[in-house]
Amino acid sequence: MNRTIFTNGIIHTLDHRFPICEAIVVENGRIVDVGTYKDMDLQWGRSGITYVDLEGKTASPGLIDSHLHMSGLALFYLDLDLTGVTSKAAMLDMIREKANSLSEGEWLLGMGWDENLFGDGGIPTLEELDAVAPHCPLYLKRTCHHAFLVNSQAMEISGCDKSESPNVVRDPETGKPTGLLLEGAANLVTPYIPERTYDEMKGALGQAMKFAVSKGLTSVHTNDPLYLGGFEQTYRMYDELLNGGEHALRCNLLIDYPFLQEMTARNMKTGYGNDTLKIGAVKMFADGAFGRRTALLSAPYSDDPGHYGEAIQEEEELLSMFKAVREAGMPVAVHTIGDQALDMVLGALAEFPAVAYRDRIIHTSLIRDDLVGKMAAANIIADIQPRFLAGDFPWIQQRLGEARIKDLYAWKTLLSAGILCAGGSDAPVEPVDPLLGIHAAVTRRSPGERHGGWNEGQKLSMFEALRLFTIGGAYATNEEDVKGTLSPGKMADMTVYSKDILKLEDPDELLDTEIDMTVIGGNIQNI
Repeated sequence: MNRTIFTNGIIHTLDHRFPICEAIVVENGRIVDVGTYKDMDLQWGRSGITYVDLEGKTASPGLIDSHLHMSGLALFYLDLDLTGVTSKAAMLDMIREKANSLSEGEWLLGMGWDENLFGDGGIPTLEELDAVAPHCPLYLKRTCHHAFLVNSQAMEISGCDKSESPNVVRDPETGKPTGLLLEGAANLVTPYIPERTYDEMKGALGQAMKFAVSKGLTSVHTNDPLYLGGFEQTYRMYDELLNGGEHALRCNLLIDYPFLQEMTARNMKTGYGNDTLKIGAVKMFADGAFGRRTALLSAPYSDDPGHYGEAIQEEEELLSMFKAVREAGMPVAVHTIGDQALDMVLGALAEFPAVAYRDRIIHTSLIRDDLVGKMAAANIIADIQPRFLAGDFPWIQQRLGEARIKDLYAWKTLLSAGILCAGGSDAPVEPVDPLLGIHAAVTRRSPGERHGGWNEGQKLSMFEALRLFTIGGAYATNEEDVKGTLSPGKMADMTVYSKDILKLEDPDELLDTEIDMTVIGGNIQNI
């Protein structure tokens, strides 16, 4: 018998039958009872039992990130990190410094740049990139991962400068490439970038797992095969790291559509695996992102009349993909940001019967009133990323115009309609820290800002926001019977905080709340 009693805490179970308790009894990784310390000790206390004193700290069900890319977090341990850089000059200086450490012809890879943060000009020009990295081919992902920068050497190696794709951005006067690539144009370059070794990526992925656990996460839903060498290698890497005993983070793997046939040929589909590692939904893209105006809208962009964005797949192709996924008995998880993309996805999904697992609309960023009811009726998970709001305002107002802002990140509307919502970060697009996501959901502003919030009527309560990152994440994978609340019979996954986050007088106190303990299966993780 392996029994532990966690005691002397303010434990928010999120179970309406017993919302708060003082002690939780754990046996073999599962919760067997909750209640007062006196009752739990009297009923379950024995010699040889392990007691964990929470020292009056606050605990909740283990935090769940419903959508991120652990492979992207891993790259922060390998590539140039441009996240949060606030000027073009600083970005160029960082590229120059990194380039000086590389050999002739060695690829300079980086990620995280965001021109909307720059106060000294726009995106670096091709000439500027060539000047700071004259001897290295360069490939830098924007923070949204829907736009990319390359220099002349990278274009010469890949030949992308000769492509007629409209996503290879050209100067309107000279017709010459600017070094900016959008969406699928990146595929012209990536085949020429040397692959990381298996051990390099596995080591970095392990570091990313440790970091996620340190932020209080006990489970993540992660999408990686396109970045980790395909389905087989991705599954093998996770299997070795998790089932091999090196790490305890629970991972649900979203599998990209191109790997559907390979996966099903191995008799693996949604639900395959164990409590530590499991196959999830099939991931695909309906559109792009707001940053470079590739999210698909029903009306033109306000700052670019005549431009509606892009459908990654036309409707017929999307229907064909959904059909193949349904024939495999699996759910879909569709990247959907613009309202027209959402309209198209909901229409296509309506053509097929539901399966045992819930479908997911990842991001659900812009949702018109007429689509809310359709989504609620379909019992679809809205897989939302509250931190997007902090990254997008105020510039998004120019993109969409004031009339559409009320429909942007309309989380209160979604919940009020009875739509199940799960909370994620889309890390590395936004920080993996779930407390930042909760802060954005509650305040609808960035840390440091001092206003009432962008579109205040869509603010969530602290309780609603916490549910996004706990029970919401469990619903997204049909695991609400084993995760998401601290209830008898469920997994003993807990996050322990330095403050009682449900009783904060000022939500900004979240920003200096610390994760004191992450518990997975009753085991305290080293953070």
